[in-house]
Amino acid sequence: MSGAAPLWTVLLVPVLLFAFGYGAAAGTAALRARAAGTAPAAGLTAPARESARLLVQRRRTIPGADTLLWRLGGALVPVAAVLAALVVPLGSMAVGDLSVGVVWFNAMEVVLWAALWMLGWGADSAWGLVGGYRFLVQGLSYELPHMFALTAAALGAGSLRVSDVVAAQEQVWFAVLMPAAFAVYLVSALAMAFWGPFGTPVGRDLAGGAAAELSGVDLLVLRAGRYVFLAVVAAMAVPLFLGGGAGPLLPGWAWTLVKTAGVVALLVWLGHRLPAVRMDRFTEVGWVVLVPVTLLQVLVVAVFVLTR
Repeated sequence: MSGAAPLWTVLLVPVLLFAFGYGAAAGTAALRARAAGTAPAAGLTAPARESARLLVQRRRTIPGADTLLWRLGGALVPVAAVLAALVVPLGSMAVGDLSVGVVWFNAMEVVLWAALWMLGWGADSAWGLVGGYRFLVQGLSYELPHMFALTAAALGAGSLRVSDVVAAQEQVWFAVLMPAAFAVYLVSALAMAFWGPFGTPVGRDLAGGAAAELSGVDLLVLRAGRYVFLAVVAAMAVPLFLGGGAGPLLPGWAWTLVKTAGVVALLVWLGHRLPAVRMDRFTEVGWVVLVPVTLLQVLVVAVFVLTR
């Protein structure tokens, strides 16, 4: 069971999230620099330079825009990421060891849906509106498989409490027992953070899509939230499928950080290597392939739980 988190843990969570988010941004910039034939080391400082540029850039104003929805939509992305992280245990401790922790984590994704839609709608821009619609279509395609992947882990533990899911993996990690659910979770993690092949809601073909009209600190907040959300979904994979803080020699919190770093690195690499996915094709794959696969995985887990 997860113990009550001391104050230092509460304060450390957002620091770690932004550290992993910066690492994801730096890793992406380094991979792009390498692909372009320049020194990858220059990419490590690229996020800091871009952040400084956006901080001094003038914020754009648009006549006719719903300013409240527009700016609130971008600000909600990092807020939803931090709130989702409250149930992710650091070793044996979590800020909020809720009895419905898995549901809470999934609910924060709904906040992300609302944020991207508000951002696209409120800008009074054709590009932003199409980007918002793209994310809704993307969300409808990944959300059911994602929910079934979470359900498989919760069913295997017989609990919606994240610490109970970790405890149920004392012998074997769920990534081994539920490989289909783990693979679908990683795919949905990329889609949830609109990352790599699933970055079409903010794609170049839409001049930035949902973020087309953002500039200055508003764009910085959205980008930071996107990277932080990627770090959160990577961190959640650790207690759900990788045994939490279990491991030899190192303390539990250290193993949590090591495993999270590994998942972040994998997601960044996949985001760099995989081509962009068209929404109509992803919708077909989501409903025809991913939903049946995750349903079958849940069925297998249910039979295993009932017969053990």
